[in-house]
Amino acid sequence: MMPRTPDKFYPWLPFWTLLRKEVLRFCRVSTQTILTPIVTASLYLFVFGATLGERLTVLEGFSYAQFVIPGLIIMGVINNSFANTSSSLFMSRYLGGIVDLLVTPVSPPQFILAYTLAAMIRGMLVGTVVLMISTLFATLPWEAPLFAILMAMIASFLFAQFGLIAAIYAHNFDTLSMYSNFVILPLIYLGGVFYPVSILPDPWGKLSYLNPLFYLIDGFRHAIIGVGDTSYLVAFGVSSALAIGLFIWAAWLIGQGYRLRS
Repeated sequence: MMPRTPDKFYPWLPFWTLLRKEVLRFCRVSTQTILTPIVTASLYLFVFGATLGERLTVLEGFSYAQFVIPGLIIMGVINNSFANTSSSLFMSRYLGGIVDLLVTPVSPPQFILAYTLAAMIRGMLVGTVVLMISTLFATLPWEAPLFAILMAMIASFLFAQFGLIAAIYAHNFDTLSMYSNFVILPLIYLGGVFYPVSILPDPWGKLSYLNPLFYLIDGFRHAIIGVGDTSYLVAFGVSSALAIGLFIWAAWLIGQGYRLRS
């Protein structure tokens, strides 16, 4: 028999249970979900920090390591936030476990919030560890640390929603991997992780402003080193609008039970 829970806390008991399940899920396979992306980021840091960091510069007054580290941090946050929600929800659909979840008293907002918070915990954890490792290669000035944290949280939230959407629309594992390989990865690399878009000739420089990930990457880097290709306000506004739009989309799909009940 389930122990009696105070009424005022009972409505949120399914949410906390689902959140705990999602956090434990990626913790059980931490070698794959946490260690592997950290090792990958560390290799990037070694290549761009230890070998090229002091020999190459793309921004006056900063070493290349100082320039590229913020991009590598936000890349870790993005990839792992997306991977957590997309893989978890898709596996639930694929294995049929989503049916058991749908009959539990979990409301759509609680469903989204539990998956999102678990993804944000994983994404921010990986980003934090990458940041700690980066101190071995360069010292960052941290111009606006609170805004940097805010931008990282927006990036994590945004791609947690995108992961939910991708998991709902994906037909198989190949389709799901296409979102990472043919959407997220190109947008990250073309969003200014390894170079400032201001050095690109036209029309490539102007086209980069159409890349939504440019605003996440540039806003995060601007907050850390104090220099960016766009203002704080623009970076925050575009990123927040995109995050809200994807949240509404994901909420509508889950609220309708789209491709979840079949």
